[in-house]
Amino acid sequence: MRYRTLGATGMDVSVYCLGAMMFGYEGNGDHAACTQIIHRALDAGINFIDTADAYSDGESEVIVGKALHGRRDNVILSTKGYFQMGEGRNRSGSSRRWLIRAVDDSLRRLETDWIDLYHVHRLDEATAIEETLGVLTDLVREGKIRAFGCSTFPAEVITEAYYVAEQRGLLRFASEQPPYSLLTRGIERSVLPTCERLGMGVLSWSPLAWGFLTGKYRKGQPVDFESGRAALRRASFDPELPEVAAKLDLVERFVEIADDLGCTLPQLAVAFPIVHPAVTSVILGPRTLDQLVSTIDGSQVALEDDTLDAIDELVPPGTNIYEPDHAWTPAALSQPTRRRRTLEERRAA
Repeated sequence: MRYRTLGATGMDVSVYCLGAMMFGYEGNGDHAACTQIIHRALDAGINFIDTADAYSDGESEVIVGKALHGRRDNVILSTKGYFQMGEGRNRSGSSRRWLIRAVDDSLRRLETDWIDLYHVHRLDEATAIEETLGVLTDLVREGKIRAFGCSTFPAEVITEAYYVAEQRGLLRFASEQPPYSLLTRGIERSVLPTCERLGMGVLSWSPLAWGFLTGKYRKGQPVDFESGRAALRRASFDPELPEVAAKLDLVERFVEIADDLGCTLPQLAVAFPIVHPAVTSVILGPRTLDQLVSTIDGSQVALEDDTLDAIDELVPPGTNIYEPDHAWTPAALSQPTRRRRTLEERRAA
C-alpha cells in the first residue's frame, strides 16, 4: 500500500480510503460482516476510513466505531455532517448550531474522543461560509476534530473559503471530496487545479461510477432491475436511454483496455483517479468483502502514458459523460425562481 500526506495536515493516509457508505441498513446491515471488511482493509494497509452521519442514519458510524476498538490510534478517521438527521427544523446544514450538535453525535456513535478529519458533506447556501469556518475552527481548538474539509464544493466556493479564512484568521479547509471516475472527469477543469494551488488534499469518491465500472452492467446483457443499484434508480440503468447506452458503449472500450493490462475493469477504474497529481486518496465503498478484495488489488495497477492517452481519447479531460449521482447542484440551476425574473418583471420588460 502506498501513502501520501493529506494536504498540509501532516497526516499520512493510504492512497485508498475505506468508504463506509454501504455499512448499515441501506447497504449491508450485518454488523459482523462489515467489521470483517474493515479489519481486512486495515490488514491490507489501509489506514484511512471515511463515513458520515447520514449513512444509514448513523448506523454506519456505529459499525465503524465498534470495529475500531483496540485499533483506533492507527486509523485516520473521517466523517461528515450536513444532511438532515431526524425530523424537525435545524437538524441539517452547516450552521454553528447544527455542526456543534452533529460533531458531538458523531463522536458518541464512533465511540471516540476525536475525529481526524471532519467534512461538510455539501454546500449550505443558507449559511455564510465564515460561520461554517468559524465553528469548525472552534471545534479544532476544542480538540474534537483535528482538521476539516469540504465535500463536492465548486471551485469558486473553495477559493472564497480560502480567502475568508485568511481575512478572518480562521483555519481553512484542508481537503475536498469530489466525485471522480473514468466517466466523470469534470473536476479536472477547475476543482482539482484549485485544490492543488491551495495545497488541499483530495479524497475522490465513486471511482466505479455508480456501479457502471464494476463490470456488472454490460452492453447487450439484460439488466436486473430487482436488485442492486438498478433497483434503486431504474432510469439510470435503462439501456434504451441514449445517455445510458453511451455509458455502456464506453464500458466495453474500458474493458478492452483492462484486458490489455491484464486487470479487471474495477481495478482499472480505481487505479485511474490516483494518477492525477492533485488526488491524495480514492474512496472505495464496498458492500461485501469480495467487493473490497476485487478493487483493492487495483493498487498494484500502474497506468502507463499510452493507456492514459487511450482513456483521454474515450473521455476527454474535464468531461462528464453523466452528472455524478448525489453531487451538489447549485440553487441557481435547480430552483426556477433563481433563473427567472418574476412574471410581473418579465411583462414590464
